[in-house]
Order: sequence, then structure tokens, then C-alpha cells
Amino acid sequence: MSVTSDTRAPLRSLDRFFIGGEWVKPSSDAKIDVIEPATEELFFRIAEAKEPDISRAVEAARKAFDAGPWPRMTHVQRAEFLRAIAAGVGERADDASQIWPRESGVLHKVARAGMNGIPRVYEFYAGLAETYPFEERAQPTGGGAFGLIVREPVGVVGAIIPWNAPMSLIAYKIAPALLAGCTVVLKASPEAPGAAYLMAEVAEAVGLPAGVLNVVTADREVSELLVRDPRVDKIAFTGSTAAGRRIASICGERIARFTLELGGKSAAVILDDIDVAEAATTLSNAECFLTGQVCSSLTRIVVSRKRHDALVEALAATFSQVRVGDPFDTATQMGPLAMQRQRDRVEGYIAKGIAEGAVLATGGGRPEHLERGWFVEPTVFGNVDNSSTIGREEIFGPVLSVIAAEDEEDAINVANDTIYGLNASVFTNDLDRARAVARQLRSGTVGHNAFRTDFGVAFGGFKQSGIGREGGREGLLPYLETKTVILNEVPAEYQS
Repeated sequence: MSVTSDTRAPLRSLDRFFIGGEWVKPSSDAKIDVIEPATEELFFRIAEAKEPDISRAVEAARKAFDAGPWPRMTHVQRAEFLRAIAAGVGERADDASQIWPRESGVLHKVARAGMNGIPRVYEFYAGLAETYPFEERAQPTGGGAFGLIVREPVGVVGAIIPWNAPMSLIAYKIAPALLAGCTVVLKASPEAPGAAYLMAEVAEAVGLPAGVLNVVTADREVSELLVRDPRVDKIAFTGSTAAGRRIASICGERIARFTLELGGKSAAVILDDIDVAEAATTLSNAECFLTGQVCSSLTRIVVSRKRHDALVEALAATFSQVRVGDPFDTATQMGPLAMQRQRDRVEGYIAKGIAEGAVLATGGGRPEHLERGWFVEPTVFGNVDNSSTIGREEIFGPVLSVIAAEDEEDAINVANDTIYGLNASVFTNDLDRARAVARQLRSGTVGHNAFRTDFGVAFGGFKQSGIGREGGREGLLPYLETKTVILNEVPAEYQS
């Protein structure tokens, strides 16, 4: 495999790590190959972190927090760096939108549009510097004349990001962490490390103090060292529920703080007053994003038994017409899966669905016109048992399962009958019914007649879909510790 000149990553120092404000040599010659999913060719090769590299990054972050200027700056001062980062990310939008499709298979036009919103994340948290109540007066109840609730940085943060939407997920972790006054070790996914390296270049360009942001790339085994390290105060993780369970158990051993944004098997509840064709088009279009490799995808479609066949037919008609191909072709509607093992996983679930008696309505194979690349056809199953493998487990690919329910109450019960609770949607023309059903769904987000999530408000899950929230004001809380201060006199600045 060879790297062609028009696909070389627009990054530098890929043979190094960004630690303590410098690009440092790795402790070994180990490398990770990043493969372009549409061509199966080498995109770039990057240094792989080992135990000494993780330890060095943690030490740099620890030193920057314990002795550096960052936590001792005012929130307003830190906000100025966030605004500079926002500008820097905006300037690198074209680079980022070249990297993302070649690492994860997202459409280039989607990547470019998505990059428009990333700078606004840093701007939003910068804006909280002057409006968030980092210090509030509180009335003592057990003695003392004056009380304060003070919200201080949690400390050193280990931020572990996945491969599917790295620029966005980095932003929703490091922007609130930096505003709070934390220092960060950012651990990139070995499948898609480009965004993290781009962020390191931005941090260097804006003059972020040494050790405030450190960037390494490592596999799961070495990444676990970051989770175990007692010098790390908090872990912020996005990834699978299986990995989340492991992280939670390790953090529990040492009472480390953690937030987990995990998997989903999200339900779309189709009520009887909504047009079947309209619902099918909406669901099919939504599932095209990142080839269904989205934790909050609406992949369980719950509909009344009398309308089941009509919805399956409509979904098969719309989803089968999706144009699959090159992510850089503007006519393409869905790109490849991110890696070979991901395609193997999806194909395994499709085979399991057929074996367990679900009816394959469309798809299920590889597109005939694509000779290479990790592509899979848009796939729809009908007559899916909610207790079956494809009814319960997260597939992480473009596979929709239609499940029949007896009535509205049963549809809600089916939707809630899952270990997950990340996202959901109610399809109905009746606003009151939509609101009533939404309140009964055990899910971190519930949309109306659409796939919806909103990191600008808050994002996270119930049950095994996670712990904590990212985005909005809620997303700042996990990076803060609450301290109670009680004084015997009222400070002059609080005296009226």
C-alpha cells in the first residue's frame, strides 16, 4: 500500500507526541497504520504510545496543574485561550474535513458542514467564563457568619475519544475542561488520530501553556494505564458500553471521577397518525450519517402490528435507493464503514438476524459496483423480535430493525425494554401525544418526528448508555469539584 500525494494527511510530527508543550520522540519505534476505508490504502502512519509515553504525558499534565499558571488564571483569562482555539480550529476546517472521511468514511460534504459548528463549542464555553456561578454565596446553617459554594477544577483529565466523530467529541471534552482550569491528556483512537494531532497543532499555535493539553495515540491495553494512573483525577470517555464498564470498574477502585458516553440501541416509536412514507424517508436519511456508526442512531423501529408490513416496505423502498460510494463524490449519500473489522461485525449481525428468523427486506450484502473499500448495503429487517440479537445488541452500522407492537402502551414498553437509554424519537402529528410519550421513554434524549440530539443543550444516556452529560452548561459540571467555604466574618466585597 502506498500514500499518494493527494491523500497525505495535512499534519506534521506524526512520528512524535505532543507532551509538555513540545513534540517529543516516542519511547519506541512502534507505529500505527491508518487505513483509508474507501480504498483500503494506507493514509498515514503514526507513532504508537507505550507505557513510558503515557506516564510522561500524565506527568506533564500533573505538573501543569499542580505548579503551572493554568489553574491559577481567572476564567476570563482562560476564555481568551478558548476563543483563540476556536479561531484556530476554524482556520483548519478544510484540513479536518479532509482527514475525517479518510479515517472514518464520513461524507466529505458532511464533514465540511460539521466543522462549521466546532469553533462555536469553544466560543460557548468561553462565554460561560462571565456567566457561570463558579462562586456563590450560601447561608451557613451550622455556625459561621458567611458561606460560599466554590466550584474548582477537578484536576488532571484523561480524555479518551473514539474514531467516529473525533473533532466534535474532543471539543465537548476539552473545552469545558480547559475553562474549568483542568489540564488534559488527550488519548486518540488508533483508527482515527488525525483530529487529536490537529488539535495539538492548534494548541501549540495559540500558545497554550506547557502541559495543559497533551496528545498521544495508543491501543486499548496501553490506554488502560491512563485510566489506572493515580495522578489522573478524572476520565472522560466516549466509546462502547463494554469498554465503559471496564473503565468504571477501574475508576471505582481508586474513586476517580469519570463520565461515560456509551452505546445505544435507540428506538423510534411510530404512532398510528403519522404517514408511513414520511417516517421511512426520515429514518432512512438519518441512518446514512457516518454509515450508521453513531451511538444514538434510531435503529429499532417500533410500530403497531397492523402497520408493520407497510413500514417495512416503505423503509426497504427508501433505504435501498441510497447511493453508496466514494465519500468525496458529491452524489454519494453513504460512505464505507470505518474499518474491516467493523464491516465484519456488521455482516456478522446480518447473518445472525437471518438465522434467528428476522425477515431481510433489503440489503444484507456488499454493493456489487464497489470492488474495494469496507462498504455494506443499507439493510432493513422486518418481524424482528425485541429479544433477538439484532433487537438487543448495538450493531453500529446501517441496519434497521422493525419491531411490531400491539398498541401505544406496548410500543413504549418495547422501546424501554433494553439495557440502553441514549436516544429515542416519537413520530406523531399530535404534539401532546409526542410530549406524553417522550416523558415515558427512558432515554437521555427524545426527539419528535426526527433523529435529534443536541450537544448544545446536553447529551448523555440513561442506564448502560452512560453516566453524566456532555455539552451545554451541564457539560461543564463534570470538570468541577464543589467546595464549601465557611468564614467567621463577611468579606468586604460581600458587605452591602
